[in-house]
Amino acid sequence: MAAESFVIKTPCSSANIGPGFDVIGLALSMYLELHVTIDSSKDKSEHPLNCRVTYEGQGEDSGDISLDPEVNLITRVALYVLRCHDQRSFPTETHVHIKNPIPLGRGLGSSGAAVVAGVLLGKEVGHLDHLTPERLFDFCLMIERHPDNVGAALFGGFVGTYLKPLAPEDVARTEIPLSEVLPAPQGGIDTGIRPPEPPHGIGHHIKFPWAPEIKAVAIIPEFEVPTAKAREVLPSLYPRPDVTFNLQRIALLPVALGQSPPNPELIYLAMQDKLHQPYRQTLIPGLTEIVESMTPTTQPGLLGVCLSGAGPTILALATSNFEEIAERIISYFKKQNIVCNWKVLEPADGTTVTRAQ
Repeated sequence: MAAESFVIKTPCSSANIGPGFDVIGLALSMYLELHVTIDSSKDKSEHPLNCRVTYEGQGEDSGDISLDPEVNLITRVALYVLRCHDQRSFPTETHVHIKNPIPLGRGLGSSGAAVVAGVLLGKEVGHLDHLTPERLFDFCLMIERHPDNVGAALFGGFVGTYLKPLAPEDVARTEIPLSEVLPAPQGGIDTGIRPPEPPHGIGHHIKFPWAPEIKAVAIIPEFEVPTAKAREVLPSLYPRPDVTFNLQRIALLPVALGQSPPNPELIYLAMQDKLHQPYRQTLIPGLTEIVESMTPTTQPGLLGVCLSGAGPTILALATSNFEEIAERIISYFKKQNIVCNWKVLEPADGTTVTRAQ
């Protein structure tokens, strides 16, 4: 068989978008790329599981990115998909070169993008053409239990998502990971047998319209907030008025962001939140001041400001004056001696696979 090559391109994502905690996700135009080549003409490979992993991008010099295909999140996810289809390893002489500009641990869906790219990698190298996008979503959700991030990264655009609760027997499985971050050993215990496949239809999504005038200004502080830590600060019970507050706004937000021209006052009000941002301000210095002071009245071009995912990235939706908005938000972080960079991003299409001709 001749060598084959293809590129998997997966967008980053911003989850929550104000009141949409664990529900709404937005795919954005910064992409994780897998450049994959397979040379099956060789009889054997010197690499573990026939796979060589190389990496460039965020965290490259930190020592935290494993190049072991049994440990790296992307290739481990691909192995799960392959082993559900009786393929124990990658095809001979598979090379996966990862290009990752998505900041790690900053609330821009780096792990969600890795999981989606890994599932697509498994499908492509295994030639599992029968796997539909909806079925791929099931595989993603057995590993990354945030449908807002993986739904946006897989399907693209501005999406609403929900999970069907797993049955107790599915939660109890040891062969596949079910937590937000893969536990040690990575991906659970390799029993050497075919792992059980995900249940069908465990997650669903719907695409909302997005006004073309609206861009997303991402202000990215140079520190990480691990998702697990961001979850720990949230209460187990919420006051009923706070839940009602969010429900009222999440009913408005998808409609408000789809209207053209955008209504700044409506969007600003619809992006307010009482379920996660107030509790995470202890982890992100300056968050409260930023959210309360940045309004369409005080800042021309601004529509609303929110925490991106678990943070610390701040997402400002705007129609103009992007640099001015970014610099103003960065000034609040400077008071805390926190360095930031910023990017103007746009809603992105979902994950694509491009094969060499």
